[in-house]
Amino acid sequence: MATMTKQELATAMGKIDFAMLTTRTEGGQLATRPMSNNGEVGTDGDSYYFSWDSARTVGDIEADPKVALSFQGSAGLFGKPPLFVAVEGTARIVRDRAAFARYWTRDLERWFADGIETEGMVMIHVHADRIHYWDGQDEGEVTG
Repeated sequence: MATMTKQELATAMGKIDFAMLTTRTEGGQLATRPMSNNGEVGTDGDSYYFSWDSARTVGDIEADPKVALSFQGSAGLFGKPPLFVAVEGTARIVRDRAAFARYWTRDLERWFADGIETEGMVMIHVHADRIHYWDGQDEGEVTG
């Protein structure tokens, strides 16, 4: 059984644009929503997402920074199963425009018309504490 490294997983996650981000709500329920990482996954498995400061997601993270992400890649050639990735992480809300600039892509202007100067925009940084993956023939976990 082969084992993927954190860097290999991060590269694969960066090729999957949408992740499902799960937070814990004020009442203790789980809330999940799709988020676009715009291909921005660090070699350490960290992910970055833009949102509105007023979004429930932001309030959830400020109350409880423990989150989960799930990614599903597309099927491979010759019927090879897709890659599935589950991330347990710690999120933080970033309000620094210089940090926005590092992760900004023009595609985001669809939602944030004034770019990194958009009022009320924040960035969610999810630090990957644990990554578990399955690719049909192999599964594994990396931490740290």
